[in-house]
Amino acid sequence: MTQPIDLFYWPTPNGWKITIALEEMGLPYSVHLINIGAGEQFAPDFLRIAPNNRMPAITDPDGPDGEPLSIFESGAILQYLARKTGRFGGSSERERVAVEQWLMWQMGGVGPMAGQAHHFLKYAPAMDPPNDLPYAKNRYRNEVARLYGVLDRQLAQNAYVAGDFLSIADFAIWPWACLWEGQEQTLDDKPNLSRWLDELAARPGFQRGKAVAEEKRANINADKKAQQVLFGKR
Repeated sequence: MTQPIDLFYWPTPNGWKITIALEEMGLPYSVHLINIGAGEQFAPDFLRIAPNNRMPAITDPDGPDGEPLSIFESGAILQYLARKTGRFGGSSERERVAVEQWLMWQMGGVGPMAGQAHHFLKYAPAMDPPNDLPYAKNRYRNEVARLYGVLDRQLAQNAYVAGDFLSIADFAIWPWACLWEGQEQTLDDKPNLSRWLDELAARPGFQRGKAVAEEKRANINADKKAQQVLFGKR
């Protein structure tokens, strides 16, 4: 019997990537909550698994050659799980290249840019003292809009991001794109992105993955200690 994968997790878009993947792949897993607002990502035990003090991370007891393997960085985890299961990574070299390029697009583009949009649009103005920076807000809002335009055009030609097959690229992008309202975006001119968001939101695997520890999501704007942990120097 396959041993459960240990998942070190907090309910954020990067965390959802992995819970969605594990649910869609049907892999058993045990959740270990890493409360990033309380600074648990800096605990020595966690740093031995994730030296960059970011979650998610996993430990697979049934790693290569039957030996345990720990992995940090969500994109690396997704690629590993796709190889492990032989699913959602593409079935040919051409498909694998398509999946990988859109996965890298998320890791280098949508994730960082949408994250900065969230920060400057929502969190920075509520800090003490407030940091309401119109240039930063416009810069990241506009870049996210550009990226979602790229995604909409891709989805006009394909059912899913990398082609006509569901992949880890979809698992990576959807958790960020589904928060488009908080990034002050519109879907009025992006019908293909809207269709894709709705179709994936209706999948039971996506629903279960996003629901993991959902009750732990908190209003960081009301928690000054969490703001210091998340946005202060470390």
